[in-house]
Amino acid sequence: MDSRISNAFKWLDSCHPGSVKELSRLITAYTLWDVPSHYAARLIRIKKDSNWNGSVRDTARACSALAGIGIVFPGSVVWLLDRPHDGGWNNDVYDTAYVLTALAAMGEVNEDGCKWLVQNYGPDWEHVGTTSLALTALIKQETLAGTDSYRDFINERARWVISRRGQDGGWKFISTSNIVIQALVLAGFRDELGISIRWLLGKLNENGSWGKNEGDIIATSMSLITLGLYGI
Repeated sequence: MDSRISNAFKWLDSCHPGSVKELSRLITAYTLWDVPSHYAARLIRIKKDSNWNGSVRDTARACSALAGIGIVFPGSVVWLLDRPHDGGWNNDVYDTAYVLTALAAMGEVNEDGCKWLVQNYGPDWEHVGTTSLALTALIKQETLAGTDSYRDFINERARWVISRRGQDGGWKFISTSNIVIQALVLAGFRDELGISIRWLLGKLNENGSWGKNEGDIIATSMSLITLGLYGI
């Protein structure tokens, strides 16, 4: 393992995560790099009934992470599907994208949600991070369904996201850039991301972390996920 990666995991091992978002990102990072951890048990312990915090987004994050290690709670699938929605969960692009990604991880195709994302895409959503979350959801749903129904939309929006990249290779913020790079790798644009990976590695803190104030759990976890997906 690259020393930069091993140092990042050492830094994470010194942290004390508590939120669903932190634990979920950690589980995915450790799983992707095949590094043992105890975070799954901690995340499961804070589940109430079939959900986390009564939150669609937190439940989707947790379900995605746990499904990545083969843990699926059928009750959580039902809980997410039972939340009031007319194609889009809470009429919100973020909630919908996270739910569709989680459902795909748990083996559930949801065509209505995918159609809602595409049909409602417009100027209000035209931000690189928002667009990338939607692309990730569509790609994972499309892959599971074995179709290419949204390929034209995915390719067109992916090229638009690339066009918004800064000359330094990033999309201004580490959090946004990680979301974007991950979506673009999934969309098949890996060959165009070398400059962005160099930008991300250039943001590495001396202590092995990513993020402000000597490191942030989520920024570091997301960066490790990005580098793992890219395959450095």
